[in-house]
Amino acid sequence: MLFLARMDVTFPESMDRAARAEYQKREKEYSAEQQRTGVMRGIWRIVGEYANYSMFDVESAEQLHDVLSGFPMFPYMSVKVTPLAQHPNATKSDFFG
Repeated sequence: MLFLARMDVTFPESMDRAARAEYQKREKEYSAEQQRTGVMRGIWRIVGEYANYSMFDVESAEQLHDVLSGFPMFPYMSVKVTPLAQHPNATKSDFFG
């Protein structure tokens, strides 16, 4: 199942730079692992915002929840998930095979 997730991050203003940098380091490592395993099919930055769109290929909504809640920054994220299905007019899609 493919899902598109918009993830917006808002750190508390009271968080010090070292703690923020540690979250960012751990987030990068976790994201890389999800991409290596093929669970995270792509990630795109939203220009001008501390946010991204990411595409996930998982077996279920429950698996997606587990993956999303595993992100170190999850407590500071607002996440909007959209399930995807191939459009009948699509002639080719790298994501649907």
